[in-house]
Parts: sequence; C-alpha cells; structure tokens
Amino acid sequence: MSRLARLPAFSDIQAAAERLRGAAVVTPLLRFEALDAAAGARVFVKAEVLQRTGSFKFRGAFNRLVQLSADERRAGVVAFSSGNHAQGVAAAAGLVGCPAVIVMPSDAPAVKVEATRAYGAEIVSYDRFTESREAIAARIASERGAVLVPSYDDPHIIAGQGTAGLEAASELAAQGERAEVLLCPASGGGLMAGVALAFEALSPATQLYTVEPAGFDDHARSLAAGAPVANAPGARSVCDALLAAEPGRLTFAINRPRLAGGVSVSDAETLAAMRFAFRHLKLVLEPGGAVAFAALLARRVPAKGRTVVVIASGGNVDAALYAEALAA
Repeated sequence: MSRLARLPAFSDIQAAAERLRGAAVVTPLLRFEALDAAAGARVFVKAEVLQRTGSFKFRGAFNRLVQLSADERRAGVVAFSSGNHAQGVAAAAGLVGCPAVIVMPSDAPAVKVEATRAYGAEIVSYDRFTESREAIAARIASERGAVLVPSYDDPHIIAGQGTAGLEAASELAAQGERAEVLLCPASGGGLMAGVALAFEALSPATQLYTVEPAGFDDHARSLAAGAPVANAPGARSVCDALLAAEPGRLTFAINRPRLAGGVSVSDAETLAAMRFAFRHLKLVLEPGGAVAFAALLARRVPAKGRTVVVIASGGNVDAALYAEALAA
C-alpha cells in the first residue's frame, strides 16, 4: 500500500466522532475577557484539559481500540508514552475490555504514571536518553502477540484526535464565527494533523500553526525545509509531552501542505502561560498543554485584532512543577 493511501481523510474523522459519541467529552470553546485583552485578539479556547483523562489523547486511543477484533482485545495492546497517550490508552483499554502495557520514561511526571496505573495498565519503565521506547514496545508486543498502538503516526489515532478540530470548527460555525488563526501544540503532530484535516474541510481559510518548545521545534524547521528534520540530541524542556525527536511520517505528510508554519516558545514563556491561565482563566495546564497560550501571549504569530483558536491540549501536571510555575 502506498504512503499516500494510508493517510486518513475527513470522512475518517467523521466516523471517529460517531465512535466516540458517549465515550469522549465534547469539550467547550471558552472565551475570556482577560485573554482577549492580553492577546489583543478574539480568542476561543478549545479546552481539552476537560477531556476524559485530562488531555485530547483519549480521543485517538479510544478510536483505535474500539476497532480491535475480539482476538486482538484478548491479546491486549502495547503503547509508549510520557503520560497522556499512556492514560488515554489505559482508560480506553478499560472501556473496551483489554489488557494494556505502557512503556513510560523513568522521568515521566508522577501524576501521569500514577493515573496510568490507576486505569489498570501495566507499566514498563525505560531511560529516555539511553534506551529506545519503540524497540522495547515492539519486543513486548511480539512476545505477547499484542497490538502496538502508536501515539501519533497511525491513521486511527490521527482521525480520533481530529474530532477535537471537528468540534471546534463546527461550534464556531454554529456561533456565526470563523477562525483566522489556530495554534496547536505539537510533538509527533497527530493532533495537528487531525485538526488540519477537519479545518481544511470546515474552515479552509484558517491559518494553522504548530507550537513547540524551544529545542524541539522540529515541525517548524521541517515545514520551512519542506522535509522532516530531527531535533538535535540532548535538548531539555519542561514540556514532557512534546519531546518527539521528529515529525511523524504520516503526520508530516498531512501537515506539510496544510499549515501556515510553526513557532516555538521558551520554558520561561510556557511557565508564564501556565501562571496566566491559572490566575486569569482558572484553567490548570501542564507545560505541553500551555505552549499555544505561550505563543499567543508572546506574539509569535500575527494575531492582533483577529479571531484565534488556541488548543489547551492537556492539564496533567505534577504538583511540584505547577507550584514552581505559579510561584515564579
């Protein structure tokens, strides 16, 4: 099968929305006067922090697992994740009735590890700097005959994540609104790819941007280069959810022709955005879930006087790090 033939389409997102009906939360588009004033724009926040498991990742995980055959459900699934995909897969596995093994970095936030275990998943730890999570997960899947569930480079995952974009674009249209700019956090690019497909169908004039941590701006550089570019090894960031080494093969094929570009923000700007969201919006954001806010507040894209959608992708943050952000 060709690479192009494997890409999901808008119809796959529509089908995913039907599968997710009653399982996932239809998260709201929120407005805040304080955010409009700070950004100089009309801002709509897609609050995926209110999604099941506290992030958008449940959407893709459930869309993938609910399509498993009876034999596949008995064998179970294996995933690798720093935490949000882990929780999404673990929760979805519980709902469809199959065992789940999650390969997680040893330095993953404790709140994400504990939540993943609480959903009933088995956790296998690894060192993100010396070991390959892909190799470990592949070995476990082979040994157990389990299904490997990637965190982003999978058509079913991308389609499931795209339901967040479908909801946002549909709600805007119902309010008689049209987004001129959309800011979306990016790691492997699965959420952005799904959102891009949805907005291409429902709001094609919207300019779409990925937002990444400084040092992990592989999407921005890849989009500029016209081909996938990896991050330099050894980079660090507080955004544990956004540390993919390079864009996914499928996700970049979708994003490259549809995005206006990509931007990055510093850890300091991200922590400031978390603080702003707490003080003025009463939203709890993890670092990876706050980068789109950070880009807006730091004027990384031309947003003044425009209608902007910001995706608040997750809120699973360790208490110690959150206290640090608020105290700064």
